Amino acid sequence: MRVMGVDVGEKRIGIAISDPTGTVARPLCTLERRSRQHDFSAIAALVAEHAVELVVVGYPLSLDGTTGAQARHISDYALALREHINVPVLLWDERFSTTAAEGVLRQTRGRNQRLTARKKGRVDSIAAAVILQNYLDARMQDVGDQQ
Repeated sequence: MRVMGVDVGEKRIGIAISDPTGTVARPLCTLERRSRQHDFSAIAALVAEHAVELVVVGYPLSLDGTTGAQARHISDYALALREHINVPVLLWDERFSTTAAEGVLRQTRGRNQRLTARKKGRVDSIAAAVILQNYLDARMQDVGDQQ
């Protein structure tokens, strides 16, 4: 089952996709935000193009696990997205995903390089891949625990 990861930011949306078996996540692209309608149309097109069966949206809980204003905003966004695509949409804890994504970029680009605007866009899709991989790993763990 192919799964899509979505990291919704204020300016950009990071998109990641799994392999067809739903085992490994990889960054796909970054969308520039314009309006919800534009966002939803672009996401729907990617869902159709890649035969996605589930969309996992990063859910920005507070460090202590509580739901703050940003998490409520993303929850509303995901609820509206559900009405525009024909696959389930799931919220997934995204705490530390951007930090992990920036670490990946530093390792691949060198520790002392600053994040340029282009690289910041790359961080968004890598963050989506981190979120998605965390979900895929947890799902595989659940399957293993049930056996």
